[in-house]
Amino acid sequence: MTTSSNFRYVALADEIQNGIMKGTFSAGEKLPSLRKLHLQLGLSVSTVHQAYIELEKRGRVEAKEKSGFYVKALIKNPLGKPAREKVSAKPCRVLINDLAKTIVNSLQSKKMLQLGAAVPSKVLMPLKQLSRIMKSIPAASLQDHISNYDSFAGNINFREQISKRMIGSACSISAEDIITTNGCLDAVSLCLRTVADPGDTILIESPAFHCFLQLIEDLNMYVIEIPGCPEDGIDPKVFEKTISNNKIKACLLNSNFQNPLGSVMSKDNKAKILKIAKTHKIPIIEDDIYGDLFYGDKRPVTFKSMDKDGMVLYCSSFSKALAPGLRTGWTVPGIYKDELIRLKLNTVISNSGINQAVVAQFLKSGAYDRHLRQLRNRLKNQASAMAISISKHFPPDTKITFPKGGMLIWIVLNKRINSLDVYQKAYERNISILPGIICSSSEKYKNCLRINCGIKWNQRVDDGIKTLGKIIKALS
Repeated sequence: MTTSSNFRYVALADEIQNGIMKGTFSAGEKLPSLRKLHLQLGLSVSTVHQAYIELEKRGRVEAKEKSGFYVKALIKNPLGKPAREKVSAKPCRVLINDLAKTIVNSLQSKKMLQLGAAVPSKVLMPLKQLSRIMKSIPAASLQDHISNYDSFAGNINFREQISKRMIGSACSISAEDIITTNGCLDAVSLCLRTVADPGDTILIESPAFHCFLQLIEDLNMYVIEIPGCPEDGIDPKVFEKTISNNKIKACLLNSNFQNPLGSVMSKDNKAKILKIAKTHKIPIIEDDIYGDLFYGDKRPVTFKSMDKDGMVLYCSSFSKALAPGLRTGWTVPGIYKDELIRLKLNTVISNSGINQAVVAQFLKSGAYDRHLRQLRNRLKNQASAMAISISKHFPPDTKITFPKGGMLIWIVLNKRINSLDVYQKAYERNISILPGIICSSSEKYKNCLRINCGIKWNQRVDDGIKTLGKIIKALS
């Protein structure tokens, strides 16, 4: 360091920032106190304080009243972002189930470091509060839930709480407009079967959530993929051209924090896409399961919030934000409600009333909003730590998406790398990842991976990323 105090605080700020980018200090971690660095470095308290103020100006730390200075999550991608894929949209059959089944089985193993499954770690869930609510259910009410089928539409208290939460996310939704499901994928399945038949073509964004592709395959439907941009998803012009040149029966879209890209369509783009779909009388099935997990100041809008004709079949659940095991999902199917109810009655009849009652009480207490604030901050910090670790351990030509919400990072490796080879070698080391090849029907994305940021960040996770980096470098 130079003798000038003006340069000393800048040099210290640079040194700390370098430590942050190398992962020495993680997002959300409290930095050493002014007094501690004063004693450790022999610098004045004023110089240390100036360094922290400089880091605050750079957006790398934030001051918390009466607490100290904390590392902020990244706001910029530490690596280059992936390019949008070239458009070659045409209907095709989906044939990924056998491969996907093998890979997804590894995502459920408890001995594996789960870097592939898109689920939050249980330490991020309010399990104690939910357990207390479950234990507080009166015996008579519990017996009533167990001995009877719940309403085919779902627990009325649960649906009322959902309708209150959807103010601003949908146009004048009441409890009567909502049908409960066994999670979000069940909602999507019901919606698909409601608006399309075997042999029909479904439009999706690519790369896609592998379960969408598996579902379309099982329903004996065709798929047409439109490449998405890591920043703002589908290009409305490409969407319109594809709709005009092909016979599309329905669109299945992740509107907010798309799985696996993490992209968010702008409000203007959503409005344009909705207008195009409406003109061609094509329904949109909207999966908004990650919508509550935004990292910014406000929740992004939904297609449903602009839907005045009931052409959007909205789907969501609490599997990502609250508790996957409760399987509490729902759909707002608009003008397709009667047909969807018929399908539900002919398959599952009803869903667990106990689980819905527990979540309804949790929502009513106001605890969900408090939980969400903490969860968003922790996911943002974990995504930041994951991105920094990838930039440190992976080859320098790696490209990644940097999400603004949700819990996923999409990684694009050098085209020489086959992600199935990475998957196999990682599996041998008890690390589970999701290879990108199962995120498309056309064997694209062979050099891509999906990584879960919902797992609690710790040394084991950082070591797992380091091991992946070594595997990839060896393969290259």
